[in-house]
Amino acid sequence: MTKQLGLGTILAHAGIKSDKATGALAAPLHFSTTYQHPEFGQSTGFDYTRTKNPTRAALEKTLAAIEYADFALATSSGMSAVVLVFETFPIGSKVVAARDLYGGSFRWFDEQEKNGRFFFTYAQTEEDLLAAITDDTDIVYLETPTNPLMIEFDIEKIARLAHEKGAKVLVDNTFYSPVYQNPLLLGADAVIHSATKYLSGHNDVLAGAVMTNDQNLYDKLFYNHNTTGPTLSPFDSYLLMRGLKTLKLRMEKATENAQKIAAFLKHSPAVKEVYYTGKGGMVSFKVCHPAKIPAIINHLELITFAESLGGVESLITYPATQTHKDIPAADRESYGLTDDLLRLSIGIEDAADLIEDLQSALEG
Repeated sequence: MTKQLGLGTILAHAGIKSDKATGALAAPLHFSTTYQHPEFGQSTGFDYTRTKNPTRAALEKTLAAIEYADFALATSSGMSAVVLVFETFPIGSKVVAARDLYGGSFRWFDEQEKNGRFFFTYAQTEEDLLAAITDDTDIVYLETPTNPLMIEFDIEKIARLAHEKGAKVLVDNTFYSPVYQNPLLLGADAVIHSATKYLSGHNDVLAGAVMTNDQNLYDKLFYNHNTTGPTLSPFDSYLLMRGLKTLKLRMEKATENAQKIAAFLKHSPAVKEVYYTGKGGMVSFKVCHPAKIPAIINHLELITFAESLGGVESLITYPATQTHKDIPAADRESYGLTDDLLRLSIGIEDAADLIEDLQSALEG
């Protein structure tokens, strides 16, 4: 891993100079599924597009750079990235995971446990999570901040203990992105992204990413990636590269807006609790009167009621019936994900307009 340029520079130059043949500024789209061998026994480095594609390779070079990684793989979705990493571990592996996590991840984890593939211990606080890591632990899995309660975990402290116990640390960095956090620099063994979200940033790409500095882990990931095929298409690779170019600018603007919106929500008489870490564009809050949630959502004009997050447009989500509906209600309520909670993904609009929209909906 060589010394890097600044993050903004790396992002702006995503894909540039990747086409030596023509000097094209933008990385070309290579749709071909197969590639001609120059001669018998020779290869250009590209043989079949599931294994390696020039457009995807240009993207993966940038993905590795922004997470200070030696290796990166672009996948067909965020969940395929999660599955890809977990499937490098043997049957029966024991996992310690943060309790508050994306509902889709829980859905897959729960199914794996029912089938005896993995066994999970969940912890809500950092103290509980550290106490749960033992010599029997194989994997520690974190979202930090968590989804949707925005709980932060000390990756460095957790990784130090996990490695002492012989466990690998996997971190989902979707919410903060490399703009605000680099898990590999803090001791994580692999970092995962739903690149559908902030990395692409325009709600028009379904993608995932895995980055690591562990050669042995990467070899397993590459083998599974090629063998099972959850690869990102050339066109989606191109769109993701284009979205990456403005990641830093978008995250900074989303943070600026979210800080103002969180401050507004904290003083709203209709809101009883606000969850925001102070950076990033994700804000969750609980309303005083849950029965009014349908009216609040229906009253919004600028903020769109939709799943997902991380785009330039602001979205509002009701986790209980959308992103986290597969988590049993009793489990959700036990750790604070109650039916009075709404989650905002703040975009890059003018903050004053978003605040006016929220105020009208909350007080209407």
